[in-house]
Amino acid sequence: MASAAGHPTGTPHPGYGGRTTAPQTADRHGLVMFAGVMLGLLALFNGLDGIAAIVNSHIFLGNVSLVLGDMQAFGWLMLALAILQAAAAVGVLTKRSEAARWFGVAVLGLNAFAQMFFVPAYPVWSVMIIALDVLAIYGLCVYGGSTSATAGQEQGG
Repeated sequence: MASAAGHPTGTPHPGYGGRTTAPQTADRHGLVMFAGVMLGLLALFNGLDGIAAIVNSHIFLGNVSLVLGDMQAFGWLMLALAILQAAAAVGVLTKRSEAARWFGVAVLGLNAFAQMFFVPAYPVWSVMIIALDVLAIYGLCVYGGSTSATAGQEQGG
């Protein structure tokens, strides 16, 4: 005989007969937090890459022919993207607004595109940064904000 919760033994387990809206909402907030931290980490990485390229560091492959410009130009581009990513990270982590999330998606998309030009100079690192950009974009896009059904539950309604 089944219990009132619908489980044959009377002890419900996750995903069987119970409400799942609260964990899904918490998971989505966790993904936004993850994406905000990734934005900050990517800002740090791009800032270090930019500074290294500007000062002609020897960590990049020698005799690289880049599609556009030289290593110093890409250094300034990476530094500018790092500043934008840091601003987006602060906005996502503190404001939690939809505008900050979409700004973060735009900056991460630009960074992934810029890293494709950086592949000849630092191939493994650039591909890893592109993968981290995609993960952070996923974390920002999967959260859709409070819907009218979940907003009432979150407010205790």
